[in-house]
Amino acid sequence: MEFRLLGTVSVDTFTGPLPLGPAKRRSLLAALLLSANTPVSIARLTDSLWDDTPPLHARSVIQGHVSRLRALLVGADAEAYGVELVTLGDAYVLRLPETLLDAQRFEELLTLARGQRSPADAVLMFKEALSLWQGPALSGAFAGRPLQAAAHSLEESRLATVEQMARSYAALGEHNRAAAVLRAEAVAHPMRESLAAALMTALYRAGRQSEALDWFHRTRRLLADELGIDPGHELADAYALILRGDPEPDAGREGGRNAPDGQGTAARGPVRPSGGDGGSRGASGNVAVQADRPTGTNDTATAEPVGPPGDLGGAPSPAPPRPLPVPSLAGEPHPTDLLPRAPRGFQGRSAELAALTRAAAGEAPVCLVTGPAGVGKTALALQWAHRNAAAFPDGRLFADLRGFSDTGEPALVEVLREFLLALGVAPRRVPESAAAAAALFRSLTDRRRLLVVLDNARHSATVRPLLPGGTDCVTLVTSRHRLEGLIASDAARPVPLDVLEPPDGTALLAGVLGEDRVLAEPVAARRLAELCGGLPLALRVTAARLAGRPSWTLAGLADELADERSRLAYLDVDDTGVSAALRLTVQQLPQDAVHQLARLGHHPGSHFDPYTAAALAGTDPVVATAALERLAAAHLVTEAAPGRWVLHDLVRLYARGMEPEGGPEALTGVLDHYIATALAAADTAEPGGEPCFVLPEDYRRPVAVRDFGDRATAMHWLATERDDLALAADAARTAGLHDRAWRIILLQWPQVVWRVRDNWSPLLELALDSARSQDDAYAESRVLNLLGWVLTEEGRAAEAIALLERSPALARQAGDRLGEATALINLAVVQAEQGELDTALEDCGRAVGLAREERDAHTEMLALQHLARMQLTANRPNEALASVRTALDLGPEHEEIARRVLLLTTSGEARLALGEESEGILLLDRAAGEAERAGYDEGAVRALQALLRVTAEPEYRKRYEEAVRRLNDDG
Repeated sequence: MEFRLLGTVSVDTFTGPLPLGPAKRRSLLAALLLSANTPVSIARLTDSLWDDTPPLHARSVIQGHVSRLRALLVGADAEAYGVELVTLGDAYVLRLPETLLDAQRFEELLTLARGQRSPADAVLMFKEALSLWQGPALSGAFAGRPLQAAAHSLEESRLATVEQMARSYAALGEHNRAAAVLRAEAVAHPMRESLAAALMTALYRAGRQSEALDWFHRTRRLLADELGIDPGHELADAYALILRGDPEPDAGREGGRNAPDGQGTAARGPVRPSGGDGGSRGASGNVAVQADRPTGTNDTATAEPVGPPGDLGGAPSPAPPRPLPVPSLAGEPHPTDLLPRAPRGFQGRSAELAALTRAAAGEAPVCLVTGPAGVGKTALALQWAHRNAAAFPDGRLFADLRGFSDTGEPALVEVLREFLLALGVAPRRVPESAAAAAALFRSLTDRRRLLVVLDNARHSATVRPLLPGGTDCVTLVTSRHRLEGLIASDAARPVPLDVLEPPDGTALLAGVLGEDRVLAEPVAARRLAELCGGLPLALRVTAARLAGRPSWTLAGLADELADERSRLAYLDVDDTGVSAALRLTVQQLPQDAVHQLARLGHHPGSHFDPYTAAALAGTDPVVATAALERLAAAHLVTEAAPGRWVLHDLVRLYARGMEPEGGPEALTGVLDHYIATALAAADTAEPGGEPCFVLPEDYRRPVAVRDFGDRATAMHWLATERDDLALAADAARTAGLHDRAWRIILLQWPQVVWRVRDNWSPLLELALDSARSQDDAYAESRVLNLLGWVLTEEGRAAEAIALLERSPALARQAGDRLGEATALINLAVVQAEQGELDTALEDCGRAVGLAREERDAHTEMLALQHLARMQLTANRPNEALASVRTALDLGPEHEEIARRVLLLTTSGEARLALGEESEGILLLDRAAGEAERAGYDEGAVRALQALLRVTAEPEYRKRYEEAVRRLNDDG
């Protein structure tokens, strides 16, 4: 038995690969294999199986996939290989010998290859490692974010292996072979500069200098066209090596940039920061350049060498290598450095650090790090600044602009005074006005390579006078606001900062508490990271609490944090904490935005649009949109999609405490908003339907209700809002607003009909409890009707009939004749399935009569649809055709797609029963086509099943299998 991740996710056995089924099951297997022998929580698996908001029944889907995967492994005698899929509380662990996993064998072979003294032996082991790859990593799995990251990491390891194998070939003098293995990968990854540089070197060593130079210019043009950047140091060094006609291999040169001590030849023009060592010219970060002078000039003896004339594409000049830097002697001037110390325990953020490096590569760039309070903007800026220290030989300036502080912002002239003094200006020569000081600052920085870090900026206007004048200077700004004015006026390049992923959050805890303590409770550590919402400030406060209490367990603190009522209190230590950081942000907001934020804290759902926000705040969508824009600019809410906003968990808890007395009003407002919007959606999706139009006595219609232009838009809203509607109903039930709870649930009936087997029964049972708590016969009958039908479709006939037998009497008690008709229809469906066909036909006929008396075409059409199906089952095809024709005459063809598809299917089957095969096939094909075009997979499966009973047409088989697959994968 062998498990594969390096290619299509699969399990190979002696009898062939196991039939793993849909992509999400492969995703689950991949997630378990990537953490083999380690528990993987339901939350982590959910992240791996769904890219956006998971469905309400995600846990059930995962349990189903685990059950089927476990059965496959047991059937393949996995236990004999030491393989076992085990449930551990709220997690699963796939136990297996790591030798059965190709990714693990790949890593072991790499370790062995790197330890070989003989290049020939290393080549053999690298080849064997690469032979394990059978395509892109994790193919065939659904690419959720965690799996995308894992696949990217595996691919990076593979490419690094190719580069190492090429170096081993070079050590053997086999440069043509090195070029051959590198070329294939360089073609597939044209912007990977390390590959291009290695290929250029191999081609040059193989005597193919023109090809090497051609590859450089090709890559340089691509980088400029696609990314707008110049070649990095690896490409530049390879190009310089070729121009010099260097006789020695680059890998062995003491002066090469890849040499261990980091020494390298200087490039022509300004040195730009890189993502790694920052293009440093000394291992310690010291620079062999005389410190700056007040006049803004540098010593010409240590200036950068000027390249030769001609179009060299920014290549290094063929100057001799510089000597090692000599530590400065006492009394010599030092480069200016006002940076605070580098942050301790910094974790992750590789993508953001790389984004900063790219942003800093332009001309006089302004890099803008934005994000909510406590997300780690200052830490990121300082980490990048310290990593790239050597790229700024003329110094690094830092100022905390205190834009979100109780102490207020410093005077602009005071910040400029500090900068000018640091640059060597005598105190008596510092101008007294901010405008004159800013002008002198720009003049002094005009010819320097300087980094300016402006932390905690509140306004764009505060930043502009502090921008240096030199084209080789980089300005790094951090802010809780988006500072769009700075983007417009100075082409600032935004680098948004989001919360940490759970692995990085766990690593941050380990950096403070020590790895042993975190490794002793890995599940609790991850839970802590999740409860802190990935917010670095919250994680550091949590770690500080634990560090000062060695006897506390991580699980114990996680249990404390799980209580939302006290979570924020636990995340405050002394004068540092989440509440304090948020308070400083909120106090800068106008009152309407503060009111909107406070009301958002009482939102029972996970996301909101302007209509929802308006309902919570008691305003209209226009006012709410303006408030949301202000909150987004302050990074208190996030626009996850156009018109769709989310609130970080800790911000939500803080907001809830801002205006606790407004909670009941906000909740009632948003519940009535959901009722009004769901009514509009149901009326658009299924015109003529009448699920529950008797509104609560104290119902307040919102100022504005979303308008749905067509059925597709209405159904999309019901689908995307399903989870939040469920949360709203649960919140209504908890608050005792039962009249809202059952209505919000029942109004989703068009989606229930559309996706009947999508685990609706738990939600409908909640609605039934709410209806019964009010002794509301009308409500109870309506809920029983829908719940009974869902249970029937789920194959739970005995439970369904027990519920449905009570429904007609309840409807009569409430005087709800249409509800009685619906109850009789649903009861008849179950009776027919139980073999009581005569009783079913009688009850369904009564339902048709009640609907006609009430002149309700919608309910009559529904009754006729089921009556026709029962007549067909009773071998009365002519009666079935008559019922179908009557039903179709009741409603326009473009409405009620699901019902129309089912009627056409019944009509087609009736024609087949009468021996009219060609017409029956034509009707069934029409039904299947309409269902497929509408996305009604249940109807497509039914129609295509009937077709396959009379024809073996391959096209129908293919369409049937695709419809079944869509149904299975829909979870």
